[in-house]
Amino acid sequence: MSRQTLIRAAPVIFLLLWSGGFTVAKIGIHDADPLTLLALRYFCVLVLLLPFVLFVRPPLPKTCAEWLHLIIVGFLIQVVYFGTAWLAFSLGGSAGAVALITSLQPILVAVIMPRLSQESVSPVKWVGLILGLCGAALVITGNNGVQVVSTAVILFSVAALIAFTAATVWEKRFGSEHHPLTSNAVQYTVGFLCTLPLAALFEPMNINITIPFLMALAYLVICNSILAISLLLMMIRRGEATKVSALFFLVPPVSAFIAWIMLDEKMTPMAWAGMVVAAAGVWLVSRQQKQ
Repeated sequence: MSRQTLIRAAPVIFLLLWSGGFTVAKIGIHDADPLTLLALRYFCVLVLLLPFVLFVRPPLPKTCAEWLHLIIVGFLIQVVYFGTAWLAFSLGGSAGAVALITSLQPILVAVIMPRLSQESVSPVKWVGLILGLCGAALVITGNNGVQVVSTAVILFSVAALIAFTAATVWEKRFGSEHHPLTSNAVQYTVGFLCTLPLAALFEPMNINITIPFLMALAYLVICNSILAISLLLMMIRRGEATKVSALFFLVPPVSAFIAWIMLDEKMTPMAWAGMVVAAAGVWLVSRQQKQ
């Protein structure tokens, strides 16, 4: 696959990989404590990356500022975002509830970015953002997926929302082009070094080795950690942050669609309508403005 083809296909590939992660994470957390699973996930990623890093020897960041920006984005995504989202799952929050709250991320990015850069959000894009949020909410409520069970679930989900918004804005504002091996190695090292002591401090670090758990771990390591995150950072650097963030409105619909195909979880007419509304919203945000 050529570089240009990859860039064009990146949004679709990312959406499919990321959307499957909600269900897979719930499967994994059933057999392991959430922070323990995160630490194991990051350790496995680093083990996989190490031979490639040693063989390719990708260029390292040239300045302290570049190192710092990589570390901050890695901490926000790998530690705060995933940590709080998975803690919400472990406390009984449904994937739908967490997805609905984190679906506010494109709205926050659209509000923040014009104040930090020359990126503007037109009235048409605002309509698209609102449509995307409404569509995501229709899918989740139509499938009866919103089952927030406690204040803690809400607080952890909001923390995940804030962390991912901050990571997106920071990467767009300060991020620079790095070799994928370099950015992944730095950010997952940060994730591992932070989540391992937290897991040891706050969890019994239980892991129940089962076939579903090993399959979930493999998906989280390869698809979510290496492929999806690399595509996300590439898209943020190459496009407007608001456009990239709008993709997250399609995560709940695509997650529900995948569950319908793979697990025969029925989608109601309201959920199907929500998919159409969310897709229309993302199209409005992502389309090229006529000159």
